[in-house]
Amino acid sequence: MPTSEQWLEVRAYLGEHRHAFAAKAAELYPDAPKVAGTPLLTAASWVPDAPVPLTDISLRLQRDAEFVGVDGTGGAAANVLPEGDYGTYSEAMAKLAAPKVFQNRSTYRLLDFTDQHLTFCIGSYFDGIDVGEACAHEYAARQLGHVDELRLRSAVADPCDPARRPMNVAISTLTIRHDRASGDATFFLHWRDPKRVGHAGGMYQVLPVGIFQASSDDERNIENDFSLWRCMIREFAEELLGESEEHDSPIDYDGWPFAKTLTDSVGDQVRVSYLGMGVDPLTFATDMLTVAVIEASLFDELFGDLVENNDEGRVLEGLAFTAENIERFVHREPTQAAGAALLALAWKHRADLLA
Repeated sequence: MPTSEQWLEVRAYLGEHRHAFAAKAAELYPDAPKVAGTPLLTAASWVPDAPVPLTDISLRLQRDAEFVGVDGTGGAAANVLPEGDYGTYSEAMAKLAAPKVFQNRSTYRLLDFTDQHLTFCIGSYFDGIDVGEACAHEYAARQLGHVDELRLRSAVADPCDPARRPMNVAISTLTIRHDRASGDATFFLHWRDPKRVGHAGGMYQVLPVGIFQASSDDERNIENDFSLWRCMIREFAEELLGESEEHDSPIDYDGWPFAKTLTDSVGDQVRVSYLGMGVDPLTFATDMLTVAVIEASLFDELFGDLVENNDEGRVLEGLAFTAENIERFVHREPTQAAGAALLALAWKHRADLLA
């Protein structure tokens, strides 16, 4: 069991090498399909041949669900817990290396994904930290020569199986401003500040991105917010406009002008598509890959005050949706695996997305 100092050394080393480690960790899964030539792991049925309208994805919430997989406790976690009274990796992070944003809120945890139908139960954010981020720490510890075996990672076995580990899902959205008249398209990226976030610090990502969860743990929100689109709406407001995460309970989406305008525009000025889902080979972060193409006039109306910084990092100015920029951020910049995969898929399907 490492000392606190050794644990912090590994944590710092992980932060410095996340991008390289993600690419290397994918080699541990030679038989797993990868998304669009990136390190992002996936399952055979998760990536459709063509973009699927988000409205074609159906959800079910199962309140009670027994879990018998790996939860990041016990002997399998011995490599990743420092000396002291730490039962989980999240407890160690909270005490020794907590980022600015680090709350254990409830989530919708994935149980099954079959034929564009997803079944969820109630989980928690730290479920993912205790297994996924802990496995990333363990990998970094082995790279430093501190451990010989990847015990926790081996216990999980298949990271794309929601029965093997608690599987929280983030909705990662590539936002494209599209001018139909000129044909110009621009997209937006986010640099995640490692001092502010507990996952993927120091890397680029699409935006908005948010864990699929209710707006708060108020019971009234559990059913009201159980919608991929409503989760995306909140993330648009928070990450692109810098609005607060605090909302009335339950949220009146029909009475919220921003939400109503976006929703009323879907199908005409807003087109939202599902392109696939995948798992980061280093951290096991699981992302649903979506694209929102917003007509330029509406985008300028809603996002004219696009922020330069938000609670999780820096927002880059709009980038031209070109082969050169896609190549840059898929292959040459430290882009999170999910973001790289989504950019690659979006470019592959650009004719359908911008039609």
